[in-house]
Amino acid sequence: MTNISILGSGHMARALAKAMLRGNNPVQILGRDGPKTRDLVESLGPGATGGVIGAGITGAIVFLAMPHKDVHNAILEAGDSLEGRVVVDISNPVDVSTFDRLTTEPGTSAAEETARLLEGRADVVKAFNTTFAATLEDGQVGGQHLDVFIAGDSEQAKEKVSAVAAAAGLRPIDVGPLRRARELEAIMLVVMGLQVSPEHQHFNWDTALRIFP
Repeated sequence: MTNISILGSGHMARALAKAMLRGNNPVQILGRDGPKTRDLVESLGPGATGGVIGAGITGAIVFLAMPHKDVHNAILEAGDSLEGRVVVDISNPVDVSTFDRLTTEPGTSAAEETARLLEGRADVVKAFNTTFAATLEDGQVGGQHLDVFIAGDSEQAKEKVSAVAAAAGLRPIDVGPLRRARELEAIMLVVMGLQVSPEHQHFNWDTALRIFP
């Protein structure tokens, strides 16, 4: 059993919480919107607790379940609470006004930005950015499990994230060092562009990426 903290109270926070609870891992939800966070915690039932971002973090693994633009402030607000933990950046730095470019500078990624902000105080892992909320909450698409692609420079941190993903019924795939987050985020620029394109009517936000077999 691993204690999990999730910063955020939106759709991905809900989906991650349900996935972690499926694996019998207790979840702490910390959000900025008090009533919204309380409603989410109550809907999750046993195993879930809540509070506001900035409160003490209890999880050994901390998911940043928020848009890329909000990560910087969340890290500042969390402060020393992130010390020594595994921090999972799930964000996709996609310009959602056009779905035509990444908002990160060339040669880096959102996850690498997160690692620089933390300055070695925590191990950063990129994961769950290729899973959308609805399918992650269900744990499958069309009877098929979801793949969770994991990048990071700490083998121990990746093993911890892989373990909670597997406990939730998902298939973790280690794709290498944290710099592989650049490719994982670039893939989602393409996928999210397909989701919103009227030319691809069969794509929707209930899809997922998986490698066969």
